[in-house]
Amino acid sequence: MSSPELSQSLIEGLQKSGANVYFCGVASTPTFYFVVGHYAYDGGVQITASHNPKEYNGFKLVRADAAPVSIDSGIMELKKAIQKEDFLDAEKVGELFTLQGVVVSQIKQALGYVNPQKIKKYKIVVDSANGVGALMFEELSKQLNCEFVKLNFELDGTFTVHEADPLKEKNNVQIKEEILRQKADLGIALDGDADRLVFFDEKGQTVEPAILRGILSQIFLRDFPGGTICYDIRPGKITQDMIIEAGGKPVVTRVGHSLIKEKAREVGAVFAGESSGHYFVLMPFGFFEEPIIITLKLLQELSQSNKTFSQYIAPLHRYFHSGEINFKVLDKPAVFDHLLARYKENLKYDFDGLSFEYEDWWFNVRPSNTENLVRLNLEARSEALMKEKVKEVEKIILG
Repeated sequence: MSSPELSQSLIEGLQKSGANVYFCGVASTPTFYFVVGHYAYDGGVQITASHNPKEYNGFKLVRADAAPVSIDSGIMELKKAIQKEDFLDAEKVGELFTLQGVVVSQIKQALGYVNPQKIKKYKIVVDSANGVGALMFEELSKQLNCEFVKLNFELDGTFTVHEADPLKEKNNVQIKEEILRQKADLGIALDGDADRLVFFDEKGQTVEPAILRGILSQIFLRDFPGGTICYDIRPGKITQDMIIEAGGKPVVTRVGHSLIKEKAREVGAVFAGESSGHYFVLMPFGFFEEPIIITLKLLQELSQSNKTFSQYIAPLHRYFHSGEINFKVLDKPAVFDHLLARYKENLKYDFDGLSFEYEDWWFNVRPSNTENLVRLNLEARSEALMKEKVKEVEKIILG
């Protein structure tokens, strides 16, 4: 386990540079964001590999208000400084402070976004995948009149039960079976650092992120009528439909949690959602992932609807999605040249790959930043058309 060693070295380096360090211990990424924003620190660094396997680790950096530091906003400059060993040795070494009770403060703040008394006594299965999300949901379980069935709440960075990535269906077999066995009302699966979550209905069926994003958009638009909502470019037309139906302003962004947050701050969004299960909330001290607020908002919405989860989402299954399909290619630029040659008249967006839109179907193809891969996401108004068009686009991609 590399985190303790990396943490110690990081703290020592920051102190030698003259910075005071406030250490909050083992915490989820949303808790980390909350601490930086709520306590008004100048920035923060978290040691995390997100949802990656145990062999990986890294640093996640934010500025004040937990604003992301991305390729476009400082990481490359930091890389250059490190390579040049351009470090600051301060005359006075910074102090180290240990914070207490940060998760309790986070949950207390989140509860202020709903009326807990309006939430029914649901039975909820939560799979923390042996990640740090257990800390948040353990505290939440003490504050709600719900029954929480806790799967894999023991912290274990080796992820012995299954990989901590709920976007891969193979990792959700356990929670789906437990929902049915427990006759639960819904389920929630978290990734390793708990900034992404996937919901399941009482039948153990995965709730499509685009549908959930649309539901949440409408909830937040009640609080902010006419507000702007951001979502990533990958197809999920139901989100756009629901934003417009609720009187909101939809804004499409590039893929990536830091990029969508930066765009959301730029356009003054009140909520944002990414197809990968990141959901971002506007707060007085930042705009970032807050799965506890998302969970509470959804529980209150379902409670007031007097419907089961599957009944609530049934009318929202309007389109058929291919899922993200990866293709290995030899020449990524050539793939996009061929796509343009075929579909140019229906080009919708030319950022983050290419997006094309027809009346009955639409799709996006993006290049991988690190591999000879392109990623296809395609959606249509019928399942037959979706399958037909996937084959059509696949032939063009593979030449």
